[in-house]
Amino acid sequence: MLRPQLKPSSFSHTATSSSSTQLFPSSPCTSLVRQPSSIAGAAAGRTRRAPGVNVVRCASEAASSRRSDSSSASSSSGMAAVVRVKAVATFKVPVGGLLSSLKPSNAINGVKELIGRSLFLELVSSELDAKTGKEKATVPSYAHKVDDDDHGVVTYEADFDVPAGFGPIGAVVVTNHLHQEMLLEDVNLTAGAAAGNSTLLSIRCNSWVQPKSGKDDATPGQRVFFANKTYLPGQTPAGLKGYRERGLQEKRGNGTGRREDDDSVYDYDVYNDLGDVDSNSENARPVLGGSKQFPYPRRCRTGRPPSKKDPKLETRSGGVYVPRDEKFSEVKNAQFSIKTVTSVLHAAVPVLQSAFIDRNQAFPSFFVIDKLFEDGVALPSVEKLGFLKSIVPRVLELLRDGPGDGLLHFDTPANVQKDKFAWLRDEEFARETLAGVNPYAIELVREFPLKSKLDPAVYGPAESAITADVLEAQMRRVMTVAEAIKQKRLFMLDFHDLFLPYVHKIRTLDHTTMYGSRTVFFLTSDGTLRLLAIELTRPASPSQPPGREGVHPATATPESWLWRMAKSHVRAHDAGHHELITHWLRTHCAVEPYIIAANRQLSEMHPIYQLMRPHFRYTMAINALARSRLISAGGVIESSFSPQKYSMELSSVAYDKLWRFDMEALPADLVRRGMAEEDPTAEHGLRLAIKDYPFANDGLLIWDAIKSWVQAYVARFYPDAGSVAGDTELQAFWTEVRTKGHGDKKDEPWWPKLDTPESLAYTLTTIIWVAAAHHAAVNFGQYDFGGYFPNRPSIARTKMPVEEPVDAAAMAKFLDNPDQALRDCFPSQVQATVVMAVLDVLSTHSQDEEYLGGPETRPWNNDAAVQAAYAGFTARLKEIEGVIDGRNKDRSLKNRCGAGILPYQLMKPFSGEGVTGMGIPNSTSI
Repeated sequence: MLRPQLKPSSFSHTATSSSSTQLFPSSPCTSLVRQPSSIAGAAAGRTRRAPGVNVVRCASEAASSRRSDSSSASSSSGMAAVVRVKAVATFKVPVGGLLSSLKPSNAINGVKELIGRSLFLELVSSELDAKTGKEKATVPSYAHKVDDDDHGVVTYEADFDVPAGFGPIGAVVVTNHLHQEMLLEDVNLTAGAAAGNSTLLSIRCNSWVQPKSGKDDATPGQRVFFANKTYLPGQTPAGLKGYRERGLQEKRGNGTGRREDDDSVYDYDVYNDLGDVDSNSENARPVLGGSKQFPYPRRCRTGRPPSKKDPKLETRSGGVYVPRDEKFSEVKNAQFSIKTVTSVLHAAVPVLQSAFIDRNQAFPSFFVIDKLFEDGVALPSVEKLGFLKSIVPRVLELLRDGPGDGLLHFDTPANVQKDKFAWLRDEEFARETLAGVNPYAIELVREFPLKSKLDPAVYGPAESAITADVLEAQMRRVMTVAEAIKQKRLFMLDFHDLFLPYVHKIRTLDHTTMYGSRTVFFLTSDGTLRLLAIELTRPASPSQPPGREGVHPATATPESWLWRMAKSHVRAHDAGHHELITHWLRTHCAVEPYIIAANRQLSEMHPIYQLMRPHFRYTMAINALARSRLISAGGVIESSFSPQKYSMELSSVAYDKLWRFDMEALPADLVRRGMAEEDPTAEHGLRLAIKDYPFANDGLLIWDAIKSWVQAYVARFYPDAGSVAGDTELQAFWTEVRTKGHGDKKDEPWWPKLDTPESLAYTLTTIIWVAAAHHAAVNFGQYDFGGYFPNRPSIARTKMPVEEPVDAAAMAKFLDNPDQALRDCFPSQVQATVVMAVLDVLSTHSQDEEYLGGPETRPWNNDAAVQAAYAGFTARLKEIEGVIDGRNKDRSLKNRCGAGILPYQLMKPFSGEGVTGMGIPNSTSI
């Protein structure tokens, strides 16, 4: 697109005189990061009329006022000429709209198209009227359809006579008179001899325009799309200030009423919609957020009515509201639905079997587990589908009748392709703490004996049962524990204090158990970790004293089988910690308040909104889906992961005790866990405690690349501390994040202050890191590492057979068939296949994915410095891919290269679609 010549060193925006005939401002255009292809992506000015606010005048009034203004301007300037401007608007009609030709509304649309009354456009001046000091009348015109194609892309054109003195065009108002919503992709304005000789303005919109028909006065089907220029609040052209503020008011709403599917209102609420007490009292769940007992981040308010049985809870009737521009694109939605259906089919057979056999039945052999990948599972006949027919209507039948053998296969996970028996090896167990799907859990042991911080009167002795003698024996007496701690060679997975208070609660549930656990590792001279010991603890009960089982590696039976069972318990603890805390809480849940606050307080004209918008794509939609299906009462998490009905409650406890914004940055997180210490002389300013720590090694490259890009971007808009502190929208955004979005922690002293360009850049880098790279690191490897569930069981269902008091029957069964005892501890057939199906979905990249540093979100403005900074960012990410590839071939790096070892690729920035185990999307999008 053509734009006026820019002065890269200038970022001031000076209003043009009202007597000027200029239609496009001469000041630098500073429109930046956008999403050019996303339905749910950012729109350049996605504002709708606020209730009771007159955004634009009606056509006749606007035309009359325009003639008056034109006459006045002409006489005052001595110029009577007008400029003919042509607007070309490109829309995309939803697939449903294309397939509904027989609907009455389609006939009405046809008539409106025929008479040219389907879309109404109005040009908005950036200047105020010189005489009245008010907004100038808009220049209106109806648009007529000139083209459409087989893919639903429709082009409209409108002609305008812009009077002299109108000033720079700052926005376009679009009113949709059709009976269907339409995705406005862009509006291009041209002017010249035939109104098409030169490009004046290109507005990239990518946002939905709702139909005017049937709308009430508060939502008249009108949208305002600003020109692709960014302005700090104090730099906003006078004629656009009112539009800017009204747009924010509309997005904030009034906090009342039920939100509708086509709304674009952002507001806060607590997590009071996880249970379903009206349908079953067993589905009651506590409210998360707004209390000292269960603090939690806020989610988007839906306005659904309160529960009949408990007014503190929100009913689960109907769908979960998501602002219209936050929803999945049609491509994403279609692929997600297909993938979900396929995955439900994967789980169909065991679910069907559960209607006839015990749904808690374990796998009868490891051979049957292998058959899920090797031979597939025969589909049941349609007659036997029963209730499944309502879930997957006709799809099973189509698969059976179509080509193929009538079998369903799970793809073999990448780690099993590398080494089918890797899950049995202690070395792989240890390696995955550094290069697996939950690399955020391992920490340095800084003192010994290991001690609990829980009340010993309630939870038993604070000191661990793992003794120095046990550890030194497993270290082969190469050094003492004291020496190992001094040399920083002891590390730990500590799920003790987090899970221990829930042990008895969880043990009251059927077919599951729980311990608090500690797992200790030793850093060997070749840079790998050696697994030394596991401690499984239960607190005292009214009938039993506290119990602690210390287990260490062994080769003799039955000790070797006890060791395998202990590792399965720890893996289940790690799976729960990963899914509930590292994954859900720290990315999905914690990010949603940033999205809500940004839309409520940062105008779409704001440069920081433009920077951050790509990193919020689809997050609210996937979170709504999670609340509906995954984390709600009876959902996948509760039915298949160790904490079961206490899963989200435990997540709240973790938020209370562990979550701090200032520790969400990768360097700070590594330092907090003792996995690194600050060292100005070291690469990235950190010295890692384990040199070969694949997640940290690669993650720090990504962190630094993001930081450099954000610093360059921030520097172009904020030259000094005063410019940051004086940005009213920016400060309101950050205040709302702290006091509303994360309101239960609003008084914590660790919140950063946005008072310098440096603090702003660091804060934004942290948010981008969490939404993009942190999420990618803990999400896209889930199927590769957990698809073969013996490697990563989501739940441990049976107690250790040696737990006091020993159950004689359980011990006899264990001694008679330890193989079966281990499989009994694993998830049931139903639990395992459901989790496998869900992990398959969650690990999949969609066709329309937008990746960190990718071309989809290249800045739109022509400022040479900003363009160069983004180009450098993209180039650096491509360099990092090469560095990661080189590391994965370096045989000296034993935690990422070797026989049967899965290369670490989760921090590779780019990926194709599907389950690839690589790729960093811009946002938490799945």
